Amino acid sequence: MTDQNAEAQAARPRRISPLAATIILVVILILGFLAVAAVTAEVLWFRQTGYLPVLTTQWIAAAVMFVIGFLAMAVPLFFAIDIAYRKRPVYARLTAQLDRYQELFEPLRRLVKWGLPAVIGLFAGVSTAAQWQSALLWLNSSPTGEKDAQFGFDISFFLFDLPMLQGIVSFASAVTMIALLAGVATSYLYGGIAFAGRDVRVSKSTRIQAAVLATVYLLLQAVSLWLDQYRSLTNTTGLRTGAMFQDVHAVIPGKQILAGIAIIVAILFLITAFTGKWRLPVVGTALFLVSSIVLGIGYPWAVQQFQVRPDEKSLESEYIERNIAATRVAYGIDDVDVERYDAVTDAEPGALRDDAVATANIRIIDPEVVSPTFSQLEQIRQYYQFPTSLSVDRYEIDGQVEDAVTAVRDINITDQAGWFNRTLVYTHGYGLVGAYGNQRSPGGEPVFLENGIPTSGKLGKFEPRVYFGMNSPTYSIVGGERTKSIELDFPADAESGAEATADDPTPADPAADDAAAGEAEVVDEPAEGGRQNMTTFAGDGGPELGNIFTKLIYALKFQDMEVLLSGAVVDGSQILYDRNPVERVQKVAPYLTLDKAPYASVVDGRIVWIIDGYTTSDNYPYSESKDMNALTVDASSGARDPMPKPINYIRNSVKATVDAYDGKVSLYAWDSEDPLLKSWGKIFPGTLKDVSEMSGQLLSHVRYPADMFKVQRAMLGEYHVTDADAFYSAEDRWRTPNDPVSTATADAAKLAQPPYYLTLAAGADADPNFSIYSTYIPDASGEGQRDILTGYLAANSNAGSKDGTVSEDYGTLKLLTLPKSNSIPGPGQVQNSFTTDSKVSNLLNILRQGESQVISGNLLTLPVGGGLLYVQPVYVKASSGTSFPILQKVLVSFGDEIAFEDTLDAALDELFGGNSGANAGDGDVPVVPGDDAGTGDTGDSGSSDGGSSDPLSPVLQEMQQAIQDRDKAMKDGDWTAYGEADERLRDALENALQGS
Repeated sequence: MTDQNAEAQAARPRRISPLAATIILVVILILGFLAVAAVTAEVLWFRQTGYLPVLTTQWIAAAVMFVIGFLAMAVPLFFAIDIAYRKRPVYARLTAQLDRYQELFEPLRRLVKWGLPAVIGLFAGVSTAAQWQSALLWLNSSPTGEKDAQFGFDISFFLFDLPMLQGIVSFASAVTMIALLAGVATSYLYGGIAFAGRDVRVSKSTRIQAAVLATVYLLLQAVSLWLDQYRSLTNTTGLRTGAMFQDVHAVIPGKQILAGIAIIVAILFLITAFTGKWRLPVVGTALFLVSSIVLGIGYPWAVQQFQVRPDEKSLESEYIERNIAATRVAYGIDDVDVERYDAVTDAEPGALRDDAVATANIRIIDPEVVSPTFSQLEQIRQYYQFPTSLSVDRYEIDGQVEDAVTAVRDINITDQAGWFNRTLVYTHGYGLVGAYGNQRSPGGEPVFLENGIPTSGKLGKFEPRVYFGMNSPTYSIVGGERTKSIELDFPADAESGAEATADDPTPADPAADDAAAGEAEVVDEPAEGGRQNMTTFAGDGGPELGNIFTKLIYALKFQDMEVLLSGAVVDGSQILYDRNPVERVQKVAPYLTLDKAPYASVVDGRIVWIIDGYTTSDNYPYSESKDMNALTVDASSGARDPMPKPINYIRNSVKATVDAYDGKVSLYAWDSEDPLLKSWGKIFPGTLKDVSEMSGQLLSHVRYPADMFKVQRAMLGEYHVTDADAFYSAEDRWRTPNDPVSTATADAAKLAQPPYYLTLAAGADADPNFSIYSTYIPDASGEGQRDILTGYLAANSNAGSKDGTVSEDYGTLKLLTLPKSNSIPGPGQVQNSFTTDSKVSNLLNILRQGESQVISGNLLTLPVGGGLLYVQPVYVKASSGTSFPILQKVLVSFGDEIAFEDTLDAALDELFGGNSGANAGDGDVPVVPGDDAGTGDTGDSGSSDGGSSDPLSPVLQEMQQAIQDRDKAMKDGDWTAYGEADERLRDALENALQGS
């Protein structure tokens, strides 16, 4: 009896204890709530930005693709297993081994029948869901009107249809193969397939099932082979991307023949399903495999070795021409204006007379060097910061367009302790600081056109608060119905005019004006040791924390329970997150590749981030495929992305803006003819604005994107050659020179010189325009390497300033080709000349006295004076104490001549025989007592009241006297006196900073 009870108890299923069940239920509920919270947070963010359809479209598309993938895999696999089991032989004689397998498998049979398809279906669904972009592009594609050179298909077939069709065929092949293997395994386990010596016995049901699945698989392989012939037009394994001679005459015909053979073998398998004769399909399969080796590998190899290689240049000429034509179109370099530039090398007096406008706009402030200077002069408090690399922009000042070096004064909460300070007090940066690109103060500092706290200068009134910046906190809680403002606006004692700002906060729009005027107040802030101007956010920048559920969602999202518990989170409070402008644009436009250099401009009374977006593809027929990440890396762009991004088509299709105050994202369809953007416009209707909606001020700050220019300059290094024979011989291949001033590491010195923005005239009859520039030298290595200029590339960056109208000249690429008979030194040679010149070397050694560090600024190459002028600012930085770069000298070179002076104007006059014929922008450096150009209080380099009320006047007089003594000592060759005067200048500068 006891044994029977024990057996009965053992037979009963074990029940889960109430405690275990409770724990499992709680875990499930917690995980479910976390998932709901994450989804809800995303919905709230997208709804607030106005791009909720973007999120829902992605989710619906991914969900539909997941369901399709899951069912397409799970259903056939389930039926393959189920049919094999149901049609198993009832009286099959099994071996002892199989009998044991059946005993082990039988208790799990139902679980495997349902669970295995479900598990594999989940993987298939996830894989398929990731292809939602390809599916939507395919469904929303439209013809381009252009045809490929081999098959005559519309380019849209390769961009949209072919990737999707190949994906469908690959997925179907995988489903069929897995179903075939599962069916065969099940049949074997239940006796449908039996081995008796050399004989193999297959039941009728198993034969039919296996033969039908094999037929379907081979038909899919036939379709795959047929599609592969089109894929050869983007093949990258040949001489060039695209179908070369070997592909056209061997690979493509071979694919077509193999597709026919696959269909024949499929028919043989289908016949076997009815006849039970396996010999023919087995023989056919063997012949198919042999044919694949012969036609897919052997024949193409023979054609390449015995036909192409002996006469490669002539046989590949037609296909190289296809590659050249397609590449130039796909990268947007087919309309380059090529102009011969017979550069002179003699520095004649008055040579710059015809380039007066360009000379006056030569930028001597290096945005890669002066960030510490901006920080020392304009950071004001430790809770602000500037980026390490500044931006180059342009503004209309007093009726003239001036190039400027600009940066946003962003918030820095690194040293702030406590959740309250980090989240509720230090919420935003303040102001945009801009300096003239072509001016310097007497002490070598930038001349600011906009600076200070509260901000003042030449840019007029604008909303200065930066809640959305490149270094904004992960999240901040702002706004709300408060009796007392708690957000730090700016230090009330930052400048003498700070007390007026509490009454006049200068927001751009009336609503913000009223809110700020009503909320701003000056309070004591012991942590900073002074009075602070406080404010309350009055915009619509993030989801409202309107109820306890929303607070709980964000408390979980950011793992801070203070969001839920703090009494400072009041009604109407908003939570700002995903504040990086690039990240915001990427979320609302996931199909874009974004430029790595966003920049902020003052537009229509707001600080606005401008980000360039690209649509790219690697499916353009015959276009050369490159890694975009590799093409865009240079000495200023930082580390290379380890993940390659292959492209062979690119368009700057979108200009995006992000309001620095409220984070509003606007997407403008910049290239409305781009077929990819047309499709995305259909997928996300209403998200793209027309260019006609862009204001004139916004257009005036739009520039040609740096990453696009880098990609195009790299491609033009090869593809400026349009003759197939010359292209094959690579006799005139160019590259961008290495950056001559990157000496920090060996790897940095090997990176390409960054392009630069300047207002110049590129070409003989060209008008000066704000453009982006770069140079070329021969692409050679080893002993044959020569650093001489071969070309000069410019892209017009002036989009105009008329509402809704883009300048016809914007985006025009001009390539100046230099004569091979007259060697013009390249940047590397010029930098070497600067370094080895005895006079320059002596002066640099003097600048290094007193433990000072000499920093070489960007070396600019300028097509002026009928030749190529090189300009390089030289900065000096103290090695200890208050240390930041100040501009001390300017190096210039033209031909074999070199000049090294305090100002660019003086250097040009010295270089061109005493009179360059034009004035540079720093020709009127003010040196009168009391001048405030160095501090940038007014932004006017020529203004001075001469009064003695300014506390800096005595210090500035000391600086002036030190400069005069230093210059006199240099002319007299008295280097001891020079060093003494330079030390007095440095001491006076530090005294001015301490007193400012």
